[in-house]
Amino acid sequence: MASETHERDLLIIGAGPAGLYASYYAGFRGMSVALVDSLPEPGGQVSALYPEKQIFDVAGFPSIKGQDLIDNCVAQVAPFDPLYLLGHRAEDLVHSNEHVVVTTHKQTNIRCRAVVVTGGIGTFTPRPLPDSEDWEGRGLMYFVPKLDDLAGLDVLIVGGGDSAFDWALSLESLARSVTLIHRRDRFRAHEHSVATVMGSSVDVLTHWEVAAIRGNERVHEVTIFNNQTDERRTMPTQAVVAALGFKADLGPLKRWGLAQRARKVLVDTTMATNLPRVFAAGDITSYEGKVDLIAVGFGEAAIAVNNAATVVDPSARLFPGHSSDQR
Repeated sequence: MASETHERDLLIIGAGPAGLYASYYAGFRGMSVALVDSLPEPGGQVSALYPEKQIFDVAGFPSIKGQDLIDNCVAQVAPFDPLYLLGHRAEDLVHSNEHVVVTTHKQTNIRCRAVVVTGGIGTFTPRPLPDSEDWEGRGLMYFVPKLDDLAGLDVLIVGGGDSAFDWALSLESLARSVTLIHRRDRFRAHEHSVATVMGSSVDVLTHWEVAAIRGNERVHEVTIFNNQTDERRTMPTQAVVAALGFKADLGPLKRWGLAQRARKVLVDTTMATNLPRVFAAGDITSYEGKVDLIAVGFGEAAIAVNNAATVVDPSARLFPGHSSDQR
């Protein structure tokens, strides 16, 4: 495969919300930007895992659908014309004099003066529902790209985390019935989400697990069992959402020598990593008191880009002025 090389002031690795906002802020600061992501579309976890879910903790939006938030971020950065390298996984990083060169798995080189890593949790894969692989794509899913696809169906949701409860809330008014089962009687989801689901028409069953899925071309019924009493029930089900969480892997980033803790990249108050010219922002970062929110990622992205700007151009000021001052 023939290699190609692009030169930009700043490379951003990860095209989720933090990466898109970092791209906007870099453009606002007059830097040229390349944006790399292993996924084929911008949006990161939001677009891949919960594009239809409502997000409630972004300032200025009482609520906003995940994909709408991403579409807005893409529109925000569009005037600055970033170079999108989607479907590219960042593989190798080499420091060269006053530059950093990153090579993707497609042998594309990006030569830049600084890097901001906003890769979320890295590469993520869903935790499978045991003994159910044959039903994937035939009624068994790990996330719901389009809620309307489950309209009028009997839906079984398996899991006790935020995703399970968010799907339950989102599908309650669309599906014919929604049942949520969890193998324990304690949940990992936000207390408000749990309380809302408990007060809804969703049937929540604790200490229950999937025993068997049956159907022809698609799922048509599921048998569940109580792991304390061994009671069994068979229920009509045309869709099973296995919201069991995801396994994260930093992949090639682990080879770069980035200081890490619990699969997160350590940063200081400037969002700088231990590597020269390499910054990080968003869910991939770790520091004392860190809170993993999209809103926090936006702030970290602005901090990372402004500090990177002084590395790209040592004569640049750290504080760029307010956007409302621009004419």
